[in-house]
Amino acid sequence: MMSPVSTRKTGSVLVITIDHPPVNALSHSVREGIVSALNSAPASTNAAVLQCAGRTFFSGADISEFGKPPQAPSLADAISALENAPFPVVAAIHGQALGGGLEIALGCDYRVMDARAKAGLPEVNLGLIPGAGGTQRLPRIAGMALSLEMASQGKPITAAKALEAGIADAIASDDLASSALDFAKSKTRNDKRSTGALPNPEQDQSALDHWRAHAGKRQRGQKAPLAAIDAVEASGTLDIQAGLKKERELFVERMSDTQSAAMRHLFFAERKSAKLPGVAAEPRKLERAAVIGSGTMGVGIAASLLSAGLSVKLLDMSDQALQAGYNRIKGIFQNDVAKGRLSETACSAVLQRLTATTKYADLSDCEIVIEAVFEDIEIKHKVFAQLTEAVSEKAILATNTSYLDVDAIADRVPNPERVLGLHFFSPAHIMRLLEVVRGAKTDPSVLATAMLLGKRMRKVAAVSGVCHGFIGNRMLSCYGREAGLMLLEGASHRQIDKALTDFGMPMGPFTMGDMAGLDIGYMNRQKLDPESFEQRAFLIHDRLVEMGRKGQKTGAGFYRYERGNRAPLDDEALDEILATARSEQGVTLREVDDGEIVDRCMLALINEGAKILDEGIAWRGSDVDVVYANGYGFPRYRGGPMFHADTIGLDKVLAGIRSNAERFGARWWTPSDLLVRLAETGGRLSAHEINTGAA
Repeated sequence: MMSPVSTRKTGSVLVITIDHPPVNALSHSVREGIVSALNSAPASTNAAVLQCAGRTFFSGADISEFGKPPQAPSLADAISALENAPFPVVAAIHGQALGGGLEIALGCDYRVMDARAKAGLPEVNLGLIPGAGGTQRLPRIAGMALSLEMASQGKPITAAKALEAGIADAIASDDLASSALDFAKSKTRNDKRSTGALPNPEQDQSALDHWRAHAGKRQRGQKAPLAAIDAVEASGTLDIQAGLKKERELFVERMSDTQSAAMRHLFFAERKSAKLPGVAAEPRKLERAAVIGSGTMGVGIAASLLSAGLSVKLLDMSDQALQAGYNRIKGIFQNDVAKGRLSETACSAVLQRLTATTKYADLSDCEIVIEAVFEDIEIKHKVFAQLTEAVSEKAILATNTSYLDVDAIADRVPNPERVLGLHFFSPAHIMRLLEVVRGAKTDPSVLATAMLLGKRMRKVAAVSGVCHGFIGNRMLSCYGREAGLMLLEGASHRQIDKALTDFGMPMGPFTMGDMAGLDIGYMNRQKLDPESFEQRAFLIHDRLVEMGRKGQKTGAGFYRYERGNRAPLDDEALDEILATARSEQGVTLREVDDGEIVDRCMLALINEGAKILDEGIAWRGSDVDVVYANGYGFPRYRGGPMFHADTIGLDKVLAGIRSNAERFGARWWTPSDLLVRLAETGGRLSAHEINTGAA
């Protein structure tokens, strides 16, 4: 096998080039090649350039090697070889220098960056900390404050900021390779400067306190950010070797922890969710799209499409509503300009691709139309009937629905194979998840096109089959059911919310209901067969709505809200409503502890997720985790409901479900057949995949 590392000599400069597509991950062959190139450098070498071919500098360690026996040379060995080379080494950075990529650049004597390049330490996003010197060498170059931010937050910085901080020594004026070579030619062996030989950074207690407080609030429950802060703090007092040892100890602790395993699971799951098993169809090219409806969802969807580079026609029947929607879309991009994320010129170019219309005939050239009107199937039928008259018979027709039957919509459309669901989450231009709902007749090429569109919009797309609520909302109804029942049984709404936020959810079910609007669930339940759900669980929700208490927007729901203050306040009126309902239902109040709250809500999620997987609604257990982590706030450090079940142990999960069946009845606590099979055979829900039989 040919080595991914090659060398050539230009005068007295040795140019070491790595070509290891797609992202030049620092795999064993790359590390070995770098060490070999340095060790075999000609005696006449005065300096070296370390550069990468392809689209980026080193993107980081080879994550596929995690958990496998280490192979020498390690990344630390390769960095040591760079630091101990008898001549200065210049890193030529383009694309992104991330994680191990930045660490290896820090092991070089100098760094020249392309003006568009970025550098970062994103390990915390995998539940880890830098493990090859990032927390020790970076503070010695850039100081403690910036190092704390980069190591604990995982966000990359620009080349300009890297230059300002001293991480970069120069920004390439034009061609990076030529600039780095010229920079290296100006150096001699006497210009060798090891990062590890630099003095300790000054302790910055203010920055340490700030980032610890930030991690406690914004990264609540995560261990890696705090470990990264501890490692950077150590750089201020320990010599480089002792600091590297301390960093390694903290890295090994994180690597062996369930949190990292969970976050690495999601890393791979999000990449796998984009793949369509058994679907070989080529996606269609999309350039022209339309969105029906200029409300909150329509605006967000249109903004997402525009950001993906498509031309968008926004349709509504009311000129007033249309103008309001257009202005809100304009405001989204103008806000990006104000925050420095977009230039005025780029903003103007985006808005030139947006057209507002009240006429369906204007959509005749659109290749995809996404309907985002009111969640009522009769209204959607009318919209699709007009669309089929206006657009090409080959145009893809998508419905943005949270619950409705995509097949029922498709059955009234000529060429139903072009219909599918695209379930965006609000606000659609910000939320990462996109549930792509495949209908019974959806053409494979339509499905492939939708997945590619999701990628263009920078969404995490996951495929769901057709059922009420698809993957996410179907599971959410079970989670909400148990919360509602425990509220009747004696737990308070605030206790339930707190127990679940302590578990790691961003907010509890009652706070979430108030924020979304309790009337949304109320209207949805009105359309359901009363026997299809546990009515008692939503008794309080319904009474609140019927009293005009719809949540934040009306100033009261489960909580009370004051004008200008979104903080939920307790309300004695709810106590009276609860007391009346409990009396009517003949409930004998009991103590419900926090452990039961978490267990019942999580077991309900897990069991329903397993049923969804067993029914073929989801293709992979990891897809269920992707949906819940990206759309419903399930803590990433727990990996999603299916991974969390595996962590608990499926035998214990099954025992808990059967215990609940004995306590509360089997109607809602019949264990999934798949869960039973996997518990008996030692399988894993998060790794389970079904045979799609797709063509």
